[in-house]
Amino acid sequence: MANLARFDPFNLTRADPFGDIDDLFKGFFVRPVLMEDQPQMQIKLDLKEDDKAYKVHADIPGVQKEDIQVDIDGNQISISAESRMEKEEKKGEKVLRSERYCGKVARSFTLAHDVDETKSEAKYSDGVLELTLPKKAASSSKKLTVQ
Repeated sequence: MANLARFDPFNLTRADPFGDIDDLFKGFFVRPVLMEDQPQMQIKLDLKEDDKAYKVHADIPGVQKEDIQVDIDGNQISISAESRMEKEEKKGEKVLRSERYCGKVARSFTLAHDVDETKSEAKYSDGVLELTLPKKAASSSKKLTVQ
């Protein structure tokens, strides 16, 4: 009984079974640093619906149309794009700064009705992707007469 010690729950210097408490939260509150002039890619979209089709306007600036991919799976739509950018500053023959950026962005959403992928259209101009997604005709039920 000679080794009695008071327990202090707020004492962070005591032996910790999980290791040093400072290492536990190290870097937890630190946000990643963005480089200057580095674009942050996001796909922002507007979705409209009428009786026959859905219309989607997706903002994807700085991307070539060959680098955009649209996948349709029933009522699930996925848009993905890849961006590459190289920037080099020269003064005479000496390179002062050279930067490269490569990134991929994707966005998926689900619609209320299935889409007819055979009649769907996609156009890309001035950084805006326009999708026309016709709704599939509802399967009509047929009554059978019993003979």
